[in-house]
Amino acid sequence: MKKLVLTLVSAAMIIGVSSFTLLKKKAPLTLNVTEKSRIDWIGSKAGDFHTGSFALKSGQVQVDNGKLTGGSFVIDLANLKVTDGAGDRLAGHLKGADFFDVAKFAEATYTINSVNYTNDTNCEINGTLSLKGASIPVKFNANIRSASEKGFFGQAYFSVDRTTLGVLYKGPSNDVQLAIHLFAK
Repeated sequence: MKKLVLTLVSAAMIIGVSSFTLLKKKAPLTLNVTEKSRIDWIGSKAGDFHTGSFALKSGQVQVDNGKLTGGSFVIDLANLKVTDGAGDRLAGHLKGADFFDVAKFAEATYTINSVNYTNDTNCEINGTLSLKGASIPVKFNANIRSASEKGFFGQAYFSVDRTTLGVLYKGPSNDVQLAIHLFAK
């Protein structure tokens, strides 16, 4: 009889604990983008190319159960960096009306609309880029290296046609290569 009572009490406890655990779902984490985050770019010209980067002014990512689920970011266009020999001269040109028109549009934003994982670490991110007063859908593949309460690190490498972003400068190539390095804590 004692065994039966002990078994029933144990079963009741297991069911009770299990029920409580199922109800106690963790809320998604919101992590803040760190200053280490950046967007590197490579733009082609006739017979050569230029390199540079944009810093992220601010942003957040949402992580749920070890997966990226959302986020939004503010890209600092006004302080773009040119990392090749063209330096300040090219930076001034890129800040002008032919390119980013930073006098009117010092920032751009990107908002993640959906994240579709293809395996544990790779996903397709669909979002909206707001740049120069227009909102454009931008989709790319990303590698999520870590997504937990300890922090977030993701990378993406892709190209965009700059004319779809409203950058209409007449040049030999419309293709711009981007490398995104995103860190959040």
